[in-house]
Amino acid sequence: MRIFLAGIMQGSHLGFVLHNQSYRERLKRLLTEHLPGAEVYDPLADHQNSLDYDEAQGRSVFFHHNALCREVDAVIAFVPEASMGTAIEMWEAYQHGRAVIAISPLAHNWAIRFLSHAIYRDEEAFEAALRQGEVLKCIAQVMDDRAKA
Repeated sequence: MRIFLAGIMQGSHLGFVLHNQSYRERLKRLLTEHLPGAEVYDPLADHQNSLDYDEAQGRSVFFHHNALCREVDAVIAFVPEASMGTAIEMWEAYQHGRAVIAISPLAHNWAIRFLSHAIYRDEEAFEAALRQGEVLKCIAQVMDDRAKA
């Protein structure tokens, strides 16, 4: 199973600064612990200095990551506040029949609400769902539906 770890990076910051990215390591650990054999792609891991990319490199990485969201089995989207990049990644995954799992308190936001197959209010709720097998069941159902289509 291939998983794309989407999540807020720049958000609404006006300058060249990232939101705290510590959620990434925790989510990767939880995913590999509870979904044995899962390949988790973290876009920040290969692009630590992305804020310093020139126009061409930034554009290339941006569109490559969006394309990846069409190909993976699931996108796990950490969205504690609005994130345009994450919304695009969720859209690409959803439009191509991939499972989209949101970790967000923004359950009434239309992008979160209508592009997610499951929404968990925070990391703790997501972890509980992983432990109970809910996340795997959701991903498996979306994959099964896609195979039948």
